[in-house]
Amino acid sequence: MKIFSKLMLVVCFICSIITQAQQNYPQNYFRNPLNIPMQLAANFGAVRGNHFHMGLDLRTNSRENLPVVAAADGYVSRIKVERYGFGNAVYITHPNGYTTVYAHLNKYFDQLDDYVKERQYKDEKWEQDIAFQPGQFPVTKGQLIALSGNTGGSAGPHLHFEIRDTRTEECLNPLLFGFAIPDNIAPAISGLYWYDRRFSTYEPGANGIAVKKTGSGYTTDIVRVSSPMISFAIKAVDKANQGFNLGIYHAELLMDGKMIYGFTIDKVSYDDTRYLNGCIDYTKFIRDKMSIQHLSALPGMKLQNYSVPHLSGIINLQDEDIHNIEIVLKDVKGNTGRLTTKVQLNQTADQVSPTAKTVMPDEEKSVTTENAAIDFSKYAVYDAVNFKAYEKPDADVNVVSNAIVLHNPYVPIHDSYTLKIKPNRKLTSEEKDKVIILLDYGSDTEAVKGKWNGDRAEGQFNRLGTVKLIADGSLPSVSPGWKEGATVNSSTLRLKGTVKVGDIVLFRAELDGKWLRFAHVKDDFVYTFDEKCPQGSGEHTLKVMTVNTAGNTNTQTFTFQR
Repeated sequence: MKIFSKLMLVVCFICSIITQAQQNYPQNYFRNPLNIPMQLAANFGAVRGNHFHMGLDLRTNSRENLPVVAAADGYVSRIKVERYGFGNAVYITHPNGYTTVYAHLNKYFDQLDDYVKERQYKDEKWEQDIAFQPGQFPVTKGQLIALSGNTGGSAGPHLHFEIRDTRTEECLNPLLFGFAIPDNIAPAISGLYWYDRRFSTYEPGANGIAVKKTGSGYTTDIVRVSSPMISFAIKAVDKANQGFNLGIYHAELLMDGKMIYGFTIDKVSYDDTRYLNGCIDYTKFIRDKMSIQHLSALPGMKLQNYSVPHLSGIINLQDEDIHNIEIVLKDVKGNTGRLTTKVQLNQTADQVSPTAKTVMPDEEKSVTTENAAIDFSKYAVYDAVNFKAYEKPDADVNVVSNAIVLHNPYVPIHDSYTLKIKPNRKLTSEEKDKVIILLDYGSDTEAVKGKWNGDRAEGQFNRLGTVKLIADGSLPSVSPGWKEGATVNSSTLRLKGTVKVGDIVLFRAELDGKWLRFAHVKDDFVYTFDEKCPQGSGEHTLKVMTVNTAGNTNTQTFTFQR
C-alpha cells in the first residue's frame, strides 16, 4: 500500500504540472504578434546548441518586413541591437506582470527607430541595449511595433516571440497562454537508447535500440542489457500540424507501472538554459547531429522546475526477470505518444576503475600537462569525465606553444574553465602583446586575447577541443562591394570583413570625417543609405578602421560617387 500511495502521489504531481501551468497563466490575454495565422517553426524547449529554445519561432512565409504588433497593452521597456543573438529586438512590459519579446526584426516603428538611430549616432556605436521608462513608448494591443526580419543569429526569415515573467525574467512556455494553434498530432518516437550507469554516460555511451511503429504506439524487441544499473534516453519530435520538428514538452518513464522519471519544460531562465547539455546526449548531438533526451538525471544537471523531484530515472535490475517499460510523451494540447517495451538483465560486465584525472560533478579539479594547466569549477561537468589532456607539437610558424588537446569536443562543459599555457620559446614584449589563445572545437574555432600571468597566457573557454597560442601579427581588413570611385546606386554599402584568425572586434567607419552607422551582419558590415548620404550628393570618402582579436589595427580608405 505504501508503494501504491507513493506512485499515486507522483502521478498526481505530474498531472498537476500541466494542469497548474495552464491554469496559472492568463488565457487569451496575448494576441498573435503577426497578422497572419500562427504557424510554428520551433517551440519552447526545443533542443538548440548549448541552450533550450526560449520562445516560439513564428513562420513569416519565408518573407521579411511583415508587420509585427504588440501582443497586449504595455510599454516598450527595452530594445537590443546586436550582431548575433536576437539581432534587433523589442521588449514590451505589460501591466499583468509579463514581458513579451520580439526578435530578429528588420526595423522598429518610426518613432522608436528614429530614437535608436539618434542614440547610435550620439554614442557612435551601432550595437545598443537601451532601457526605457513606462511613459516613453506606450503601446496598445495590436499596435505596429516593428517589421519582421532575419537579423542576428537567424537562419531564415521568421519572428522569435517570447513571454517572460517580468520580475524573475524567466522565459515561460508561450503555448500555455491559450494561443489558437491547431494541433492534433502526437509526438513521434524514432529511437530508444540505454546507458550503463555504473559508468559515466559519456563512456561507453549510448546503446541504440530499434523502434517499431505499432498501430497508434511504438515498441521494440526486448531490451537485453549487460548492466544491473541502467538509464534510458529517447529520440523523438513533436510535429504538431505544421510539419516542423518541434521539441518534446512532457515525458514520463515507468517500469512495471511505477514512475521513475519525468520532465516538463514550462519555464527556463537564460542563466540556466545551458543546462540543456545535461538533459541530452551531447556526444550524439555534436558528433551525429541527433537530438536524444535523457530520461534520467545526470548528477551535475541542476536545472530547476524541469524534472520530477526525487526521481532519478536510474533503473537497478536486481534480478534477471523481464520488466515492463513504458515511455509517455505529451504535447501542451495533451496529444500522447507512447512506447512500450521490456527490459531484462542478460549478463554483467566488469566495472572499470576511473583514473586519477577524472573530473567529477560538484568537485573542483585542476588538470595539468607539461606546459599547461586547466582549472575546472565544481559546476563544470554534468557527469564524470575520464579527462585526458596531452600536448603535441604544431608546425605553424605563428604558433608559439604546443597544441594542448583537452579531451575531445564531444563532452560538454557547463561554465567557463581557466586555461594557462606556457609558450614554447621566449617571446618579446611585442609578441606577447599580440598573443591570442585559439580553441578549435571541430565545427568552429574561438579566439581570446591572452592575459599574461607570469610566464603563462591565460584565457577562459566553455568548450573542449585543441588549444594553442598564436602570435598574430596579421591585419584585419574589409573589402568593398563596389569598384573604387564608382557610382553606387544601390540602397546599401556593403563591406566584407576578413581576419586571418579570431574576429574583428572593433569597426569604425567615417564618411567625409563623420561617424557613419554600419550594421554588423554576420561577417559583413552594411550601411543603408539615408540622409547622411543622399542620392546626388557627389563624391565621398569612406575611412574604415578595424581591430582584430590580437589588437592589430588597420585603417583603409575608399571613395565612391552618390
